[in-house]
Amino acid sequence: MKAVVYEEYAPDDDFKRILQVKDVDDPKPKPNEVVFQVKAAALNYNDIWGMRGTPIPVPLPHISGSDAAGEVIAVGEDVARINVGDRVVSHSNMSCRVCSACTDGREYDCNKRTIWGFETGPLWGGFSEITHLPEVNVIKIPDNVSFDEAAAASMTLLTSWHMLVGRAKIKPGQTVLVMGGGSGVGSFGIQIAKLYNCTVIATASPDKLDRCLELGADYAVDHRKDDWHKEVRGLSKEISQKTGVSPGIDVSFDHIGETHFNKQLTLLKYGGTLVQCGATTGYDAKADLRHIFFKGTNILGSSQGTKAEVEQGFYWMSQGKIKAAIDSVYPFEEAAEAHTKMLTGKGLFGKILLKP
Repeated sequence: MKAVVYEEYAPDDDFKRILQVKDVDDPKPKPNEVVFQVKAAALNYNDIWGMRGTPIPVPLPHISGSDAAGEVIAVGEDVARINVGDRVVSHSNMSCRVCSACTDGREYDCNKRTIWGFETGPLWGGFSEITHLPEVNVIKIPDNVSFDEAAAASMTLLTSWHMLVGRAKIKPGQTVLVMGGGSGVGSFGIQIAKLYNCTVIATASPDKLDRCLELGADYAVDHRKDDWHKEVRGLSKEISQKTGVSPGIDVSFDHIGETHFNKQLTLLKYGGTLVQCGATTGYDAKADLRHIFFKGTNILGSSQGTKAEVEQGFYWMSQGKIKAAIDSVYPFEEAAEAHTKMLTGKGLFGKILLKP
């Protein structure tokens, strides 16, 4: 089979230098595994971390890709619920399933957890014509959800659902600030908050604001302005006048990190929540502690989520209430260009897909 492979790191982000389409051996299923032909696979920022070799050195030679959707072509002898011909998508959170965290329903807190396609290998990821996963790490795709939509949703829908529903426990009527609404997680964050009948203020770069509104955001703010937070504060006051609730943000959904972290704290109501899953602008955020202790602020970390949460998200996709925002599709041969587009973010809205 063909796969997108790299055998060395590119700390200078010269992806074209290291990425190659190569022939590798077809996988054979272990007793508990499912083998499927990949129809579409989505890019994530962890693919870039892998090629850089930081924050952790991934196994070499490496096949990236944590989000893959396709058709099952073989199953191991112990597989019970998946059959040849089923349409499946990956659940990339690989945990031990037997520790106290896993058996408590917190597989995302398993200290043996690995992210498939990022930490796994050598040569085990979604950017390949055929791949394999344990049965517990695949999900059946609803009939009315396409392979492209499923691949685009897998990790980002899970991340967003777990942030808002699992961790922040959003409630109808709340005001939710979705930072980076034009990203994969942000686009799902907008839709999930609206599913829960929240008022949504999304932030994005100027060229993406209208798209955020099309996804359902009630307001959209350019977060590249230095005073973006003042505009959000003004909108919260406007919302307060309409609803009678106190002004401010109930839940701030963040994956931007360093550059916008403290200003989000200033916007939260007393007892408000900031839920955080990443740091694309940097991890060394500064915080005014008065906005934490005096206001009783909840700061919640969030990483991945449970298989059940992915299935909940896909249920709502099947009902037409949540849609995957797909920016573009590239063939394997143009994997370097696809990753460069994701890195720069120029004109990017939603997910980038690779196809064999």
